[in-house]
Amino acid sequence: MTVFNNELTLVAGDRQLSGWTQVRVTRGIERCPSDFQIEMTEKYPGQPFDITVQAGDSCQVLIGDDLVITGYVDKVSPAYDSDSHSITISGRSKCQDLVDCAAEWPGGQILGSSVLAIAQKLAQIYGITVSCTGDVGGNIPQFNLLLGETGYDVIERICRYRALLPYDGTDGNLILGALGTVQAANGFSEGINVERARAVFSMDQRFSEYVAFLQSVDVFTDTGNGGNLLGVAYDYGVERHRRRVIIAEAGGGGQDVAKQRANWEAARRYGRGSVVTLTTDSWRDSAGVLYTPNTLVPLDLPTLKVTGKIWVIGDVTYARGDNGMRAMLTIMPPEAFNPEPILLQPFQADVPAGTAQ
Repeated sequence: MTVFNNELTLVAGDRQLSGWTQVRVTRGIERCPSDFQIEMTEKYPGQPFDITVQAGDSCQVLIGDDLVITGYVDKVSPAYDSDSHSITISGRSKCQDLVDCAAEWPGGQILGSSVLAIAQKLAQIYGITVSCTGDVGGNIPQFNLLLGETGYDVIERICRYRALLPYDGTDGNLILGALGTVQAANGFSEGINVERARAVFSMDQRFSEYVAFLQSVDVFTDTGNGGNLLGVAYDYGVERHRRRVIIAEAGGGGQDVAKQRANWEAARRYGRGSVVTLTTDSWRDSAGVLYTPNTLVPLDLPTLKVTGKIWVIGDVTYARGDNGMRAMLTIMPPEAFNPEPILLQPFQADVPAGTAQ
């Protein structure tokens, strides 16, 4: 049996710190920035910890030889009681500046630029690069920044129209990614590598019809819907009439943008109607690769009525504490992350007709 190195190391400047007693590192394709919290304790201290990490330091977090987060230390918290003292360090990836700070754009008006070009310009000021693994499509219609909104707010909004997922890579830079096609070396099977699991099949956030209005400044036209073009999408798995009206946020983009917005809403809500959360006792698959977001994994969980499915890891938390090493994952159908039109099923996956609640 191969034994993999899962020691977590915090690298800050020329210092490499390990031996942490409590570890939590979380990454996700809808969680930006990635973050960590680690703790070290020492019984009967004779003097304070000789750890010189300070809040604001740039850092890297590695599991074994695998880089998982590049960013900054947010908080350093020493504590003590009558028996021991401890130090807790938490931080986030470089993309925290995009999430926390106001978007900066000369004049506040964006016009005639692609998703990638907009993201690169918003991120550049914070020393963050942006790469794209999907199709950036055409230019985004003209729109104005809202006072106080962050760079990530803008990027996340425009990515909806181009079927892209904005999340941070292990180097701390931003990725505009298409839905992953890489499959883990193994999946998760009941009675083999799953300690606990829960599935949720829901209908409360799904609708039978999605009507998208593309709000425009041209609201006084005599050409029908000229200022508010329509896009319509359907979820045929919702058997009773439930209509949802939404506004496609970008302006002046035409019927295709409104239609894409409606399809995105229908696909996303359908996919999120089926969610599995599970805990396994390893951070790595059978090939020694860390479980990572945007990776396909087969599921065989007959008790939960989820069998023969290949779903996507939405987020993963690597944890170690008093109960040993665990990985907690949230896994959903690909449709939960894919804004393209889909052929919807009349019933929830693996739930026979007439039994859905």
